[in-house]
Amino acid sequence: MKAISADSHVVEMPDVFAGLEEKYGDDAPRVISKEGAGDIIFVPNKGDAGVPVANMALAATRVDRDEPVERRPGHKPKAGKVTDPEIQNYIKNGYSALHPGLKEGARRGECQDADGVSAEVLYPGYFPMFRSPNLNLLIELQRNYNDWLMDECSQSKGRLYGLAALPVQDPITAVEEFKRVLKLGYKGVIIPSNAPEGTSYADEIYDPIWALAEESGTPISMHVGCFSYAPPWVMEAVKRDKLALYGNSQSLIHQTMVDLIVRGVCKRFPNVKFVLAEFNAGWVAHFLDRLDQAWQRDAGADPNHIPYEDVVFETWHRQFYATIEDDQPALLTRGIIGVDNLMWGSDFPHTDSTFPCSADVLDEMFADHGEEVRRKITYDNVKKLYGI
Repeated sequence: MKAISADSHVVEMPDVFAGLEEKYGDDAPRVISKEGAGDIIFVPNKGDAGVPVANMALAATRVDRDEPVERRPGHKPKAGKVTDPEIQNYIKNGYSALHPGLKEGARRGECQDADGVSAEVLYPGYFPMFRSPNLNLLIELQRNYNDWLMDECSQSKGRLYGLAALPVQDPITAVEEFKRVLKLGYKGVIIPSNAPEGTSYADEIYDPIWALAEESGTPISMHVGCFSYAPPWVMEAVKRDKLALYGNSQSLIHQTMVDLIVRGVCKRFPNVKFVLAEFNAGWVAHFLDRLDQAWQRDAGADPNHIPYEDVVFETWHRQFYATIEDDQPALLTRGIIGVDNLMWGSDFPHTDSTFPCSADVLDEMFADHGEEVRRKITYDNVKKLYGI
């Protein structure tokens, strides 16, 4: 039995952005090449340097290095330095330097075989696709992405399972796109990890999305970094201390969890499954306990506001999943989180990936936790959730 990664990524090819520049001008992302910087996904009106495509695939450089991959037992490889000549060469050569498995769905299995993985659930690599201020552009970009991704997965002979992006900034269009991608064969969708600015996922405008997910049995994922907008406190935290923000990255999903668990979404739609991807899970047990306490306190202070119901843990166990990489705290608190609520992901080809050491990392991670626990978290849970 080889593991199934519940959280891996693509590197978007230029086809995803085809036709957008002509329609939306400098608001539109496009691929450009810069001397010494390689291929970059660039939006002129954003005023930044853009996203080098190779930066979304740096884990893949590990198989090209002469020296052994450096890592601690039970942990992913160290990130390495962007200034390393090998990595700089990779960045400068852009798409041409990428392994064919990152450019062709039919060859992705070569990367999986090198890592001891049998299949992958795919998330985007270009996270800004969820937060373009131009709504029409965002809708068309995500539609392009969904068509391209399905084509990549179709070539993989059952080894790739993509998640379709939904433009929740326009809930009516999101439902239309949801219905369209279900017909294409998608088994899961992804929405921004926070509701569009000025709204809450508990608002009734999003109920048709949850209703369709429930009716179709389609899991809804939210991934770290995939914002609908960057909250001001996040931008302040970036300026103040990036280490502190990374160390507290789970806080980026807390409000959404409150919206879903406490504010009525899960009560109205008790069969929708939600996936929290790449937030890890060692924090989940503590947060659920604190959320339950907070709900009690709030109800006690204002009993007419939100009546308390003792269902926080019940709702989590019924409707939520979290992905982990080399997260030992999650395994040590699995009795609270739930073994059936955890799924392992390699995060390939991102810097945080366990690639190309996933099989060894898993052997070390689960050495003291038993084969049944390992099988559920690395195989059974994801297989059951997505019907793989």
